[in-house]
Amino acid sequence: MSSAPKEAGRPIRCMVAKVGLDGHDRGAHVISRAFRDAGFEVIYTGLHNTPSDIVRVAIQEDVDVLGISILSGAHMTLVPEVLEGLAERGAAEDTLVLVGGVIPSKDAAALKEQGVAEVFGPGTTLAETIAFVREHAPVQ
Repeated sequence: MSSAPKEAGRPIRCMVAKVGLDGHDRGAHVISRAFRDAGFEVIYTGLHNTPSDIVRVAIQEDVDVLGISILSGAHMTLVPEVLEGLAERGAAEDTLVLVGGVIPSKDAAALKEQGVAEVFGPGTTLAETIAFVREHAPVQ
């Protein structure tokens, strides 16, 4: 079940999600505001979402970009569950998945092999993240 074709010229629709029991959401708030200020449409899901919650909302909201913020260390369990859920629902190809947090480089590489477009760690500027989204989002 693939989503309808995206309209060219509309704002990029981004969802920022916190997955699992991670309660540190300052970064998610910062990136949500930066995305909004860059002209993106932003949906922030709040804290303590399950992977299936994130998949359900991403599909309901027909997002172009899904940014997952995770600092709990459970990224190698929870992010693949989100990717699998998107694939099962036919939305994996239509959704640019990004991960932000303190992710070891070997784990970042493994997440990219599984379908994450990019992993943004400490020191990444907002401008770098926004530029990546503008360049890679599946709608322009």
